[in-house]
Amino acid sequence: MRSDKPNYRPWRLTGRNTAFSALAVAVLLAAGTAQAAMYRWVDGNGRVHYSDTLPPSYQKSGAAEMNKQGSIIRRTQSEAERRAEAERLSEQKRLQQEQQKQSQLDRALTSTYTTEAEIDLARDRALEHHKLAIKGAEIRGKAVEANLADLRARIAKIEQAGRKVGTGLTEQLEQATREQQELKRTIQSNEEAMEKVRGKYAADKARFVELSGKQ
Repeated sequence: MRSDKPNYRPWRLTGRNTAFSALAVAVLLAAGTAQAAMYRWVDGNGRVHYSDTLPPSYQKSGAAEMNKQGSIIRRTQSEAERRAEAERLSEQKRLQQEQQKQSQLDRALTSTYTTEAEIDLARDRALEHHKLAIKGAEIRGKAVEANLADLRARIAKIEQAGRKVGTGLTEQLEQATREQQELKRTIQSNEEAMEKVRGKYAADKARFVELSGKQ
């Protein structure tokens, strides 16, 4: 039994019927001024199709929208192309933000210092705080070390006499040991901070010289 329902299969462009398909496309494109734009898309087998609507299953792969004269007026990006474009715009924005930040730092640098010597002076002032912290920790460390030596000697003497070491003496030893460790950490952290300060001002100085040469 023959069906009277119209056939809505899209046009397919293959090597064997290229001329026929091209003619059919031209007829479709010219059929009525009120007709919607045509779409050109490629299926999974590499065959080219033309239709007045873009199948949802192919919207992710991209397509070309054509006018009645057969010229491409707009190209729909594929999902991969949209992701690539979003990544490109994101990277472009990141670079712009970095450039803006660097410009702000450059303006601050040239407005704060007028000579390299001023940068060296600022570096020395920044280092002074850490030097004082280290010196204070070292002085205190010597006192704690002497206290520890005394406590250990007292404990050893008690143990040699066969007596039990009191809780108070043990707690003093533990407290002095913790303080000694904390002082060592203080010295180490300030030494690391000094290295960062030197690195920062060295970079500032190099950038200042570079900017001064451009002016």
